[in-house]
Amino acid sequence: SWEVLYLQPFPQSFSKATGTLFIMQENKIAKLQYIRSTLRNFPDFPSKGIQFWDVCPILKDPKALGYTIDLFEEHLKEKFSKIDHIVGLDARGFLFGPLLSQRLGIGFILVRKKGKLPGPTVSCSYALEYGTAEVEMQADAVEPGQKVVIIDDLIATGGTLNAACRLLRQQNAEVLECTVLLELKELNGSENMKPVPVHSLISLN
Repeated sequence: SWEVLYLQPFPQSFSKATGTLFIMQENKIAKLQYIRSTLRNFPDFPSKGIQFWDVCPILKDPKALGYTIDLFEEHLKEKFSKIDHIVGLDARGFLFGPLLSQRLGIGFILVRKKGKLPGPTVSCSYALEYGTAEVEMQADAVEPGQKVVIIDDLIATGGTLNAACRLLRQQNAEVLECTVLLELKELNGSENMKPVPVHSLISLN
């Protein structure tokens, strides 16, 4: 099952201005429904018990991809007066992040797995089910005080997103929000990310 998180119902009686907002909301719902219709689920991939949500059909469909970037852009413009950079997580954050950055007219920063970036880097480790892993970015990617939004395709438990937040805070950047296409609600990723807010276009239960 799925739900749209950020759309709120309007009263039955509303003004012309509110009516315009209602039309805009209906447009958002239509876009989300179209995006949702393109998603595919593969049970037991990559291992038994995992429900894998495939975003590849969104990338294949220019309309779905355009709608996705539209909704990210609208949300961020409504919520924040200033964003310096979009930060994308390895690897699917790289699919949506540059397009969103271009729409907003700001820079894009990569957070990658350890050992994938040239030059001086900074890193942060995080726990896996068995062992640890590290994420890193170039040391000069962000300046102290800059405001950033982190983007990825999906939040499950929030482990990688949390590590990216800590990495950016090490560099004295301000993480405004993590924004994702899909959220797996039952895994409590948003709760694990607090106090950093998480915005998702679609919530999957």
